[in-house]
Amino acid sequence: MYNQLGALSPLDGRYSNSVKELNGFFSEAAIMRYRIYVEVEYLIALSFEKKIEEFPALTKEQIENLRKIYRSFDMESAKHIKEIESKTNHDVKAVEYYIQQKTEKSFHPWIHFALTSEDVNNLSYSLMWQHGLKEVYIPQLKSVHNEIKKLAKRFKKAPMLSMTHGQPATPTTFGKELAVFYARLNNKIQLLKNQKLSGKLSGATGTWSAHLAAYPQVNWPRFSSRFIKSIGLKPNLITTQIEPHDSLVESYQCVAHINSIMKDLCADMWLYISRGILGQKKVAGEVGSSTMPHKINPIQFENAEGNIGISNAMLTHLAEKLPISRMQRDLTDSTTLRNQGSALGYSFLALKNILKGLSRITIHKNKMSAELDNHWEVISEAIQTILRKYGQSNAYEQLKELTRGEAINRKVLADYILELDIPKEDKDMLLSLTPQTYTGVASKIFDLL
Repeated sequence: MYNQLGALSPLDGRYSNSVKELNGFFSEAAIMRYRIYVEVEYLIALSFEKKIEEFPALTKEQIENLRKIYRSFDMESAKHIKEIESKTNHDVKAVEYYIQQKTEKSFHPWIHFALTSEDVNNLSYSLMWQHGLKEVYIPQLKSVHNEIKKLAKRFKKAPMLSMTHGQPATPTTFGKELAVFYARLNNKIQLLKNQKLSGKLSGATGTWSAHLAAYPQVNWPRFSSRFIKSIGLKPNLITTQIEPHDSLVESYQCVAHINSIMKDLCADMWLYISRGILGQKKVAGEVGSSTMPHKINPIQFENAEGNIGISNAMLTHLAEKLPISRMQRDLTDSTTLRNQGSALGYSFLALKNILKGLSRITIHKNKMSAELDNHWEVISEAIQTILRKYGQSNAYEQLKELTRGEAINRKVLADYILELDIPKEDKDMLLSLTPQTYTGVASKIFDLL
């Protein structure tokens, strides 16, 4: 008997409770429900095409009964479709037969009328992805986004030593560095929200041949366009048998880019914790190490990094494979598309861990300040900029000679400043600077958003 401990995928086993919100959009049962939705709504739309006289417009009661088929769809319904599929060996045909069993006989010729399976599948997969993003993924992403915002505001004045190439650079604030991630995510969230996925409904090879054979008087491209818009997608009227998935690929790539931004955040948080300038709140009963009781490991960020890697590997394959089909159709996209939920699932799991990790973050102000006190050379940038202001072309070289590779303390730097041939007000300003105060507009960066 199946259970979590016997699951092949960690998403269905160890992490199943963490990603269960996605099951309603990306499970095997979910694709069945979406196929039923497309078939039923297409059937309803057909009935209102005035030039199809043999299929009169459905009544409100008939429409309501039809929509109950997908609205009341449950696991027992899914099992029943699987039973049908065991005989048909065709998953879309099994859905068609299932709908027939739920409807009056006069409807049967019009269910799946002139359609190819891909007409149903491409619309279903696009809707699954679009709805899964909107209802589950983006809200979770926004939660992470808001937590970053909260921390950026709280610590906007907390000075810390920045590192470039892993070496002491100039002072910044912890809040400013988080504001960078907030801004990067803000752009991607807007892009992800505004992307409109495409769909096709044009028959076996994108020519509406069967449609026209039966009803040449109907403007089938216009009908298809109207129908695709009605279910929330963007019509693609120029295709082969398959919708080429270009819009889906753009969305996958956007999620992959978000993953990369989040991986960058995880790496930085891990390094700040390793440096000792960030800490993590204790959780009662939690074990950090099986042998070292003192440890609080940054496991949430590490877990997220690992799952982001899996997500991006899958999204990259999806993005590279789906736009490619041999001539008018092959089935390589079909088996690949079944994994889009897993690709999003690993990213979703990573977001949950990142949110948990960020919620535990504390700063060690004393360690931040001590680290800055050990690197007074970071003020050399300000000194050489002032020297340049007064025409000293070798300012950089002067400071390089004094500071490169050297740990400079306050006295050494003050003595050097006192000897400079610059106006007193500039000299006084330089003498007043400390590594803790040399942060420019870092505390106000968030206000620029």
